[in-house]
Amino acid sequence: MRPWRLEAIDYALCYPRGHKISNFIATSRKIPPCSTLFIIMKKLVSFVSLLLIVLISPLKATAQSLSPVPNVPAPAFELPDMDDNIYKLSDYRGKPLIVNFWATWCPPCRKEMPSMERAWQKIESEGIGMVAINVGEDFDAVFGFSGEIDISFPLLIDPTGKEPLRWPIRGLPTTYVINPKGEIVYQAIGGREWNDEALLDLVRALREE
Repeated sequence: MRPWRLEAIDYALCYPRGHKISNFIATSRKIPPCSTLFIIMKKLVSFVSLLLIVLISPLKATAQSLSPVPNVPAPAFELPDMDDNIYKLSDYRGKPLIVNFWATWCPPCRKEMPSMERAWQKIESEGIGMVAINVGEDFDAVFGFSGEIDISFPLLIDPTGKEPLRWPIRGLPTTYVINPKGEIVYQAIGGREWNDEALLDLVRALREE
């Protein structure tokens, strides 16, 4: 049996002030050990908070970074834009290319798209390509999105959603940087501020290869 004083603490923590101590004594064996549960919950909350800090901190520290990828050939694509112009990976042979996979229903995708447009304004005249491949949606969905945000680089449409199956994609948005040889050299899982000069300098450096 637990000491009476600890039982009294349980009573104070878990039951309204209107209860009389005589009621507590009469029902003490039925009262759950709330003080113990309270302490456990406080420790659990502290642990979860610490865990979140540990998990989130590296993401914040590398939020504007690109992860190097062992040079592997990029899967060829041949997709239309909203004007039915066909774009191929081979069209960009000889220059760096940024390939973004996205969807209109994906909030992080929508959030990063304006920064991609700002990046495009910087790199369009620098011999660097950029395309965004919409995954699994039709023309109307992409057209509606383009009416909300002014995008001047090619938005390609993959209505079947098969294109990501050929790339090592784990979620949206995912972006790959391809070197002039047609090899994937960087990836970014999740959104980025693509007009960040540190990111763009990594892409610009590929022109020298």
